[in-house]
Amino acid sequence: MKNRLKVLRAERDWSQADLADRLKVSRQTINAIETGKYDPSLPLAFKIAELFGLKIEQIFFPE
Repeated sequence: MKNRLKVLRAERDWSQADLADRLKVSRQTINAIETGKYDPSLPLAFKIAELFGLKIEQIFFPE
């Protein structure tokens, strides 16, 4: 699954660690999601969408 997480994070000038802290996950989890090595769980995807004020489909999409 592809995503816009890195772009959204950069627009807010947040590091991976900043985003991880806000979501209560590890920085490695953020890195794995951004690089496409890990697809977030549905609850985590909802938390990410809520944090950015977007719908899940606006952040994550099929390859």
